[in-house]
Amino acid sequence: MEKLTGKKALITGGGRGLGKATALALAAEGVDVAITGRNESVLQATVKEIQALGVKAFYAVFDVANAADTKAGIAKIKAEFGEADILINNAGIAGYGTFLEMDPVQWQEILNVNVMGIYNVTREVLPDMIAKNTGDIINISSTAGIKGNAGMSAYSASKFAVIGLTESLMSEVRKHNIRVTTLLPSTIATDMTLELKFTDGNPERVLQPEDFAELVVAQLKLNRRAFVKLSSLWSTNP
Repeated sequence: MEKLTGKKALITGGGRGLGKATALALAAEGVDVAITGRNESVLQATVKEIQALGVKAFYAVFDVANAADTKAGIAKIKAEFGEADILINNAGIAGYGTFLEMDPVQWQEILNVNVMGIYNVTREVLPDMIAKNTGDIINISSTAGIKGNAGMSAYSASKFAVIGLTESLMSEVRKHNIRVTTLLPSTIATDMTLELKFTDGNPERVLQPEDFAELVVAQLKLNRRAFVKLSSLWSTNP
């Protein structure tokens, strides 16, 4: 079993929801954590909670969908926080609307954040992992990435793409001892899903962010010779 103490993690979309829960869970294991997002006040508050667990914490404000901003933001993190041993590509957005109803601009934005965001961030972090010949990358897809639903074409398309991107990347970099994993949660009671009313009025019966964070920590602790290629997490009785 791997010990996580002393490692450095970078979590996109780390200010709230799944990202925040994962940041706190890793901090409890002794991992220093850098988080990114677009809301500085939210990031600042989360950094204080991370630091309260006795580890180093850092944040950078940028939009993962913007390649230039991402490059500058990751450079700042490397300079002031250090290179990441663990990258968790969690930043994502969703929207509900039929194929014809959803504005094409919103459709494109969902793909830009959910797919190109992973590409932009990973492109800046991966060379350091290859140079060190070790690392962990976890990309967050969704069960919507294995089953399309009405009114969710943009979101499902983006999450299907994440699975393919991740599997291809895994095949390329496993020779460098870099473990690349896709995690597929079903509905989790986060601010985003509550706002979009995805929990059917039963937020307490579906997965919670802390449940997801437990899965992240567990798979990171596997012996280096083993990794989880793809795993889905479901509510028992929603």
